[in-house]
Amino acid sequence: MLIRYFGAARAAAGTAEETLDGAGATVEDILAIIGDRYAGTQSPSMEQVLRRSSFLLNEVALRDRGRVLAEQDVLDVLPPFAGG
Repeated sequence: MLIRYFGAARAAAGTAEETLDGAGATVEDILAIIGDRYAGTQSPSMEQVLRRSSFLLNEVALRDRGRVLAEQDVLDVLPPFAGG
């Protein structure tokens, strides 16, 4: 699956996007993997960014972090943005 990072999430990951083998995992599982992968690499940490972020799954707002993912899914990590 493709993970795309925006704003502070991009800074914490050090990349705009990456691919993960997420088939059969839940969104919460993937967020835990991402949080662990980038733990302590930036300030704010990826874990802090993920706690405040909203998410799009295949360009649709995601509310259920228990949703099971497929290999072709695209998950966007959208931290809060300042300004208009």
